Amino acid sequence: MKKISFLLFLFMALTSFAQDAKSIIEKSDKKVRGNSSIAEIKITIVRPKWSKEMVIKSWSKGNDYAVSLVKSPKKDKGIVFLKRKKEVWNWMPSIERTIKLPPSMMMQSWMGTDLKNDDLIKQSSLVTDYTHKLLKKEIIDGMECYKIELTAKEDASVVWGKILIWIDTKDFLQLKSEFYDEDDFLVNKIHASKIKQFGNRKLPSVIEFTTVEKPDNKTILEYVDIIFDKPIPDSYFLTRYMKRLK
Repeated sequence: MKKISFLLFLFMALTSFAQDAKSIIEKSDKKVRGNSSIAEIKITIVRPKWSKEMVIKSWSKGNDYAVSLVKSPKKDKGIVFLKRKKEVWNWMPSIERTIKLPPSMMMQSWMGTDLKNDDLIKQSSLVTDYTHKLLKKEIIDGMECYKIELTAKEDASVVWGKILIWIDTKDFLQLKSEFYDEDDFLVNKIHASKIKQFGNRKLPSVIEFTTVEKPDNKTILEYVDIIFDKPIPDSYFLTRYMKRLK
């Protein structure tokens, strides 16, 4: 009887631990997304011999809808990427065509950066497409963080087999992430810094992406402004509206 009680206690403790990990991810994910968001982002591509700057404006609603408009440089101005649930579309003003991106393109570089298409479009959901395991607590940039392991579900259409995320225990900010392929090899790293106040939310304003294969290459995202929970017309997330975005 004592053995059964102990096993039951252990099972309940492990279940609670798993639920805690998922709830931490949910809180962090909701803080980044909000019910809706409108953001202006400066992107800097850094290479050993050159660098390039871009500016994009993005609109998102929940987990299912997101659209991004390239505002500069001039040669890329007007390019649009749209996510509608599991579909991803690209408007190319130079050829005046809307193209649907297949899942196989999610691992390709986005606009020559170190980001993958999936990173920017957020096609995969950290909450629903992965199982969650709370590993331990660690200090990142002087802040105590939960270290959480996300493992891709077998039926999930995602590009990463495993993700490690460090989320601070106070404000649930994602400060560091590591992305592993399905063979458990580390591919990409993300480090977030320069925490700022955006309305009623405190968030990292600078996010740096690096790849393991080319550590001297990096892509830096700087959030110039973010507005949360402002109503966005549903028309913004229709393919026919992509060429009208401003």
